[in-house]
Order: sequence, then C-alpha cells, then structure tokens
Amino acid sequence: MSIPRHLRYTWDHEWLVVDEGNATVGITAFAARALGDVVHLRLPAVGTWVEAGESCGEIESLTATSDLYAPASGQVLEVNTALTGDPGIVNSAPYTVGWLFRLRVENIAGALSADAYAAHCAHSQGDRR
Repeated sequence: MSIPRHLRYTWDHEWLVVDEGNATVGITAFAARALGDVVHLRLPAVGTWVEAGESCGEIESLTATSDLYAPASGQVLEVNTALTGDPGIVNSAPYTVGWLFRLRVENIAGALSADAYAAHCAHSQGDRR
C-alpha cells in the first residue's frame, strides 16, 4: 500500500495537504480498500464550518456506511463535484482526483506523518513488525 510522504493523516484514515492556509482532504487508500466499492458520498456543504475530529459527512459502499471525519477545523471552500457522478473515483485514485473537499484551515489537531500513519495501519491489520 502506497502512503504518500507529503501528506498528513488522521487516526480515522483521512489525509490532508495544506497549501497557503487551504487544505485538500480525502480518504486514504487503506480506508478505500477497507470500505470496498464506494457508491455514494455525503460531503459537507460549501460554506459550512467543520470541526477537527468531528463527523462532517458519510461514505457509503456496497457493504457499509462510514462517517467522514474532518482532519482540521475550518470553512469548506469547495467539494469535488466529479464524485457526484462517479463516487468510485475515491477507490481508484484516493490521493489525486478522488479528493473530497477543500477548506480554509483554522486548526489542525493531531495530524500524523506518513511514517506514523504506516505504523497505525500495520497495527490495525495486526502486523506488528
């Protein structure tokens, strides 16, 4: 499983990258694989405030519905409208065109480095290397 080093991660398997105070947010390949085929997304509305660590949407797959958690606090600036017609992009390209939303960051709480996230995933899978 590829874990891009330039991103930051959450315990709940979201990723973010911050550029000039704005963050792009998505779910990790680990989460996409665990969910299976994504069939529907409920993303936060543009203009709403999301709070770090709080549920801000849902991801529905063929087998489950999971909460989407905000990896940072801030105002939602944009959502990925391409996912409306093809939510499976989240599975095929979670770190690129499968991003979920962008926000103006006010606070990032507890973001993990790529190495720390890799260790978290290994532990989640029972791999204690």
